[in-house]
Amino acid sequence: MKTDSDHDPGSFTVEQFPEQPEIWWRETVRMFCTNKAAVVGAASLAIIVLIGTFGPIILAADPFAIVGAPLREPGDGTILGTDYLGRDVFTGIIYGVRTTLAIAITATIFAVFVGISIGAVAGFYGGKIDNALMRVTEFFQVLPPLVFAMVIVAVFSHDLWTVIIAIGITTWTTEARLTRAEFLKIKEREYVTAERAVGATDRRMMLQVILPNALPPLIIAVTLRVGISVIYEASLSFLGLTDPDVMTWGKMIGLSRDFFFEAWWTVTFPGVAILVTVLCIALIGDGLNDAFNPKLRGR
Repeated sequence: MKTDSDHDPGSFTVEQFPEQPEIWWRETVRMFCTNKAAVVGAASLAIIVLIGTFGPIILAADPFAIVGAPLREPGDGTILGTDYLGRDVFTGIIYGVRTTLAIAITATIFAVFVGISIGAVAGFYGGKIDNALMRVTEFFQVLPPLVFAMVIVAVFSHDLWTVIIAIGITTWTTEARLTRAEFLKIKEREYVTAERAVGATDRRMMLQVILPNALPPLIIAVTLRVGISVIYEASLSFLGLTDPDVMTWGKMIGLSRDFFFEAWWTVTFPGVAILVTVLCIALIGDGLNDAFNPKLRGR
């Protein structure tokens, strides 16, 4: 029977160092930094976050204010032109960073908390609890997430917290299934059995023994979930299902879609902002995948 010590020579996992996680994390960071695309993605995303954090402070302006003639081209008195009402596109993009990322990150945290909680309990206890929780997971999984989120927002409210909850409550199933699979696998390891033998409580077993060793695939999933949440938020904003008093990239595209052929910049620049942000997150996710799976380094 294969034991924990029979790992492939080319692999390097946290399970090999349950008492020295700093060794595993140091190696993981080193491997991530060797992926140039992932480093570029991380640096670019950091710049985007800085823009969203400090941009509205430096650029003290109202993204809804009319600053010039409608549909003014880029460079004609404005950096990225104006929309059909004469609002500055550049200002809208700067202010949209904070809102878009705030909604995406908060919704991801909510979805991950729900998914990991349900998956951990199901995988750890098994039996009837596992069956019941997996039936609930399957119910949410068969529902179209975006359509379900649209219904929630349309029925209840268009405020930001409703949007966050709508995105989170419709996208947690992937993390739940992944967490369950990892718990089912890891709870049979020798070091977990040893912890159980010395009288560790279920809470300690779940949070301090099993969960840290289940983190690698979960971190990758969480990273990609942020990108998906950005797209979901943009979709809801495009359809007008978000707070009308808050500027977002999706809203900018949705409001200007009828003027695309007359003023391409009103749609293109917010679209590029969404594309670049999601691409950066995808590059980071790919880099984390390689870092947590050393056998893929030569891919």
